[in-house]
Amino acid sequence: MRLVFAGTPEVTLPSLDAIAASSHELVAVVTRPDAPAGRGRRLVRSPAGAWADERGIEVLTPQRPREPEFQERLRELAPDCVPVVAYGALVPPPALAIPRHGWINLHFSLLPAWRGAAPVQHAVLHGDEVTGASVFELEEGMDTGPVYGTLTERIRATDTSGDLLGRLATEGAGLLIAVLDAIEAGTARAHPQPADGVSMAPKITVEDARVRWDDPAFAVDRRIRACTPAPGAWTTLRGERLKLGPVRPVANAAALKPGELLVERTQVLAGTATTPVILGEVRAAGKKPMSASDWARGLRINPGEQLQ
Repeated sequence: MRLVFAGTPEVTLPSLDAIAASSHELVAVVTRPDAPAGRGRRLVRSPAGAWADERGIEVLTPQRPREPEFQERLRELAPDCVPVVAYGALVPPPALAIPRHGWINLHFSLLPAWRGAAPVQHAVLHGDEVTGASVFELEEGMDTGPVYGTLTERIRATDTSGDLLGRLATEGAGLLIAVLDAIEAGTARAHPQPADGVSMAPKITVEDARVRWDDPAFAVDRRIRACTPAPGAWTTLRGERLKLGPVRPVANAAALKPGELLVERTQVLAGTATTPVILGEVRAAGKKPMSASDWARGLRINPGEQLQ
């Protein structure tokens, strides 16, 4: 089939590699416009766009898919199908109708669970034991279309969102190709999503990523892992923001007040509503990441000081 791929961040690359290695013809990539990045705020191509540039594949960067110029170019390209992975923009019905087999979206949850922008983060945050990926037909609603196929993936006790998303991106690429092959062969069957089990996964904000030390230890652990690597879990000490990497809950430790710090010879503990957690990597404002022990030695934590 002739394909136009729609996607933006690095998580799209396994699917692009899989399409390139398949029997399908990739004629263009649709991605979000170049965005300012770094200290110089230089315009940078998205990972999907850069992948296409390296291979001499046409890149389309509409501000919005409803733009008439974009839709006209899509008609000229005449794709049979548009596979989508983390594109980042809503596609209007006129654009959805252009390819004869529609837009086919790889979404990183077991739909109808965790519809929305941050399914992996919400699965980790809410303590799900199993998640997965779904390939479904894109329609006007938010991740509501009929599903062609799914796969499941266990969430490990120490998984960050980045860890889990990396595995799902790799495994999901195979699922996406299998669905595209089935569509081409005429054997694909999409099934409506059930009405029960719907949950929403809105974007995780910076404020969502602030650690609540008056939560129990398991919830502190989940929040930090869910927000790693982005947007990055954080707290404050002495009025300064401090980013935190994953922590480790400990069962046999002296009780501490929520956020209270205890500096030991080889580790730093922080109190929660239940048992303390051992801090892992920390990053103070303007500093490089370092171990909590090195950070605490340099800062000289006073007895009873608390993270806020």
